[in-house]
Amino acid sequence: MRKLVAIAILAPLAIVIVMFAVANREIITVSFDPFDSAQPAFALTMPLFMLIFALVALGVVVGGIAAWLRQHKWRMRARRAEAEARDLRARLDTQQLRRNVPALEASPPFVVPPAA
Repeated sequence: MRKLVAIAILAPLAIVIVMFAVANREIITVSFDPFDSAQPAFALTMPLFMLIFALVALGVVVGGIAAWLRQHKWRMRARRAEAEARDLRARLDTQQLRRNVPALEASPPFVVPPAA
């Protein structure tokens, strides 16, 4: 079922992306020189769709990094809670081991004599 849903979503998306790329295949010059537009010091010539896809990918990466940085507080709290849980489990195991070890001065267990 999951594969069917993935195909139902990804197939139309792939068709739209291909249609977008075919519709925007004009060659453009991207200049990184704000002072000389006629003879830029550094410029790239590429199809328009490649520029748009590169900018979308860059936006996804920057957004992912921003989200990761924003979640730092929660990851730190989760690590602290896990360490505390490990510590508490270890202390509980230690307490249970102490209870299960018979003491030398312990009195013998109470035995009920059989009924006559």
